[in-house]
Amino acid sequence: MTTTASAERADSIRHVLECVSTVLLGACAINGAPPSGATITRLDETTVDTAALTQQIEALTRAANVHGLTVTIFNDAEPAYTRAFGVADLSAGKPLRTDTEIYGASLSKAVFSVLVMRLVEQGVLDLDKPLQEYVRTPLWENRGTSWHEDLSDLRSDPRYRRITARMSMSHTTGLPGWRWFEPDQKLRIHFEPGARYSYSGEGMTLLQIVIEKLTGKSLEQLMHEHVFGPYGMTMSSYTWQPRFEADYAIGHASDGKLYPKDKDNAARAPSTLETTTDDYARFMTAVLRREGLSDSSWNEIFTPQVRIRSRTQFGPGASETTSANDGIELSYGLGWGLQRTPHGWGAFKEGHGDGFQHYSIVYPEKKLGLLLMSNSDNAESIFGHLLALTIADTFTPLEWENYQPYDRPTSRR
Repeated sequence: MTTTASAERADSIRHVLECVSTVLLGACAINGAPPSGATITRLDETTVDTAALTQQIEALTRAANVHGLTVTIFNDAEPAYTRAFGVADLSAGKPLRTDTEIYGASLSKAVFSVLVMRLVEQGVLDLDKPLQEYVRTPLWENRGTSWHEDLSDLRSDPRYRRITARMSMSHTTGLPGWRWFEPDQKLRIHFEPGARYSYSGEGMTLLQIVIEKLTGKSLEQLMHEHVFGPYGMTMSSYTWQPRFEADYAIGHASDGKLYPKDKDNAARAPSTLETTTDDYARFMTAVLRREGLSDSSWNEIFTPQVRIRSRTQFGPGASETTSANDGIELSYGLGWGLQRTPHGWGAFKEGHGDGFQHYSIVYPEKKLGLLLMSNSDNAESIFGHLLALTIADTFTPLEWENYQPYDRPTSRR
């Protein structure tokens, strides 16, 4: 081994050891560093020095005890800053990297929106045709290739016949978030399909079942054909893959305890994406560049389908009405939330699961965006700070998202 190579290897080992030794005190950035002296342009045209930015992010992760976090900022429709902080596995002292496999949770839905619009462009699917009209038997009798959940609870409610792909993608089907949150864990329609917004994973799995029946292909096959392959997302899948075993993130509870890693999920369009920060950054780059779909399809995705006036997205506040977010015209498009700002529409998608908390937002007119991915239950407590710090986004409705700031402990619920 050459002297130079030995020195580089020693530096690398030393840096990892430093990260491990300081992980209980806070996060340590280990890869994806931008060049020294680089700056990031924010929504309001102000700039921020990347070195100073890294220090501020490190301080936030220490203060809020965020175990692992990646931050990617997009300028001119490409990553201008991408960095990993903290650990993939606290118990093993394993550093988090931007190429570490991480559970994407509901970021899955944004990726699914591209597949849906590809099928619309090909004439396979019509956004406004009732899903019942695509299958010969009653919709509740059908099963998908990937998803075999029983739909028979819908048998006695004829309103299922009116549900469309547009309703599924805009969360207006009337179906619950997930049936296991229902008191009796039964699938039911809570309001007239299309009448209002109510976040629903069940609505998207219903559409997934119809798409798999129509095409004769599994969700995984379709994603590789229409999204993962074209966008170069080689480390993404809707089911666990052996290639992920080498380096994957473990979810951490608020106190640092580890959640068991779930590796046996059936592929679900709204929720089972496994990916990496690098791969999802490729996806967001394609979105900002409007690649893979026609302009009309991208416009459809980012056009408000329904206004949102609930106080919060989930929990008791979801049934309460407020005008607090009228100033940003809070709405839902197809697979993405929408907010109107002086800098144009922002399209956002969150992800949330045990030990995993993510947030992504793109501003297509500015070709600017932000991706936050974390394997810590404490991460959402700094999302508001990070949005303001990195891209000067002070518009995201933090209360609606139920993002309780770490430095306002009395507001935690």
